[in-house]
Amino acid sequence: MQRLARLDGLRGVLAVYVMLGHALPFTDLPGWLTGPLHHGGAAVDVFFCLSGMVVINSLERLGYRPGAFFLARARRLLPVYWVTLALAVGVLLWGAPFAAMPWVTPGSAAASYLWAVGAPSQFFWQLAAHVVMVHGLLPYGMLPWAFVTLLGPAWSLSTEWQFYAVMAAVMAPGRAKAGRLVGFAYGMVAVAVLYRLGAGYLSGYWQFSRAFLPDAAGYFALGLASSVWLREGHWRPLLVVLLAVLALGLASGEVERGLIGVGWMAALAAQRFGEMPVLPALLGSRPAQFLGAISYPLYLLNEPVQRAAAMLLAPLAHGNATLFTCTWLPIAIAGPVLAATAMHRWLETPLMRVGGRQVRQGGLCPP
Repeated sequence: MQRLARLDGLRGVLAVYVMLGHALPFTDLPGWLTGPLHHGGAAVDVFFCLSGMVVINSLERLGYRPGAFFLARARRLLPVYWVTLALAVGVLLWGAPFAAMPWVTPGSAAASYLWAVGAPSQFFWQLAAHVVMVHGLLPYGMLPWAFVTLLGPAWSLSTEWQFYAVMAAVMAPGRAKAGRLVGFAYGMVAVAVLYRLGAGYLSGYWQFSRAFLPDAAGYFALGLASSVWLREGHWRPLLVVLLAVLALGLASGEVERGLIGVGWMAALAAQRFGEMPVLPALLGSRPAQFLGAISYPLYLLNEPVQRAAAMLLAPLAHGNATLFTCTWLPIAIAGPVLAATAMHRWLETPLMRVGGRQVRQGGLCPP
């Protein structure tokens, strides 16, 4: 499959959306302005669609060898992740800025979900789970809230890693023929449906977070079906999976998750039909492409950078929410972009080049 430039731009737009959604709950901006940006989880579901569509390319380039595939994925993901995790843990142990932010109520999403008040219980096990990226695989009873305790955005990396494992196991025996991809997509939809039906019967100990792969399986399936459409022109599997995703979202009561499929189809159409007005030009623009290039470190870094800035600036605001918003928010936006640009240039890009040379030297890339 050729490089999907406009979908690279989509990555950048999604990363910025998540960054803004993580920042605005700590300001005193009006709800009508911040409300539309409170759906970061839905944006991550679109990331899952992207992964489901393009990860098959990695398997193809590596000859469907699971070991080589996981090594390539580890080289691509882990260095940036581990550096960011170390930064996040350091900022978390530094302290919490909430004492200097009286406008952030204790029960709000900002205080209870986005930024932890302090180091979690069972800190060593929480850290160990994050290091090996199984923090989204564990039930609440085993390690409470493990998926967001140390580095909130990293919950989706654990979900992705679970998907890679299943993908490698299913696709390893042979090539990515359309029939096998369609069957895999339908299987993922079945997993999502069964999980949705059975989750309510699980005891409290065995309740899982949204980082558990079955919760997001439908979105990966949508990406797989999209790949079949772009590769082979088969549209019926895409329609079946799209309708299933819509139904699952509506049945869950989270309407925005059901509408993910509609937004995804708009982005996919922008990639496929470049003559569409506005959207292809937006996603293909230089700013969107730049943000797409740094989207992975930007997605991970925004939380610890924003929290560190708050630790420094909140005491200087003396409880004045407006003053804090005016001084902190520009840094909360520009800081992650600058940090992600640096990490992309000095860490992510060199490692990607090394990985690319090793794949070519192994004769696994087409001429």
